[in-house]
Amino acid sequence: MLFKWGFKYFSVAKQLEYLREHGVMLGSRMRNDRKVFLYMVKSVFVEVMYKNDSIEKDAERLEVFSNLNHLNQYLEKEFKTSF
Repeated sequence: MLFKWGFKYFSVAKQLEYLREHGVMLGSRMRNDRKVFLYMVKSVFVEVMYKNDSIEKDAERLEVFSNLNHLNQYLEKEFKTSF
C-alpha cells in the first residue's frame, strides 16, 4: 500500500528508473500513431509514452494506475473513444 502511494509522488525520472529496474513490460499498443507501453511493478500499472517511441529515450508521459480496476476503466474509455 505504501508503495502505491509513494510511486505516484516520485519524479518522472525516478518512476522511469524504477520501472526499468523492477517493472515488467506487459505489452504495447498504438494510440494516435504513437506507441504506448504498459508496465506492471508490484501491484501498480504504468502506461508510458517515450520520446520518439523508443524505450531507450526519456518518457514524455506516464500514467499511473493504482489497481487493475482503474486500468480497465481507462482502457475501456480509450477503446470507446477510438471509434
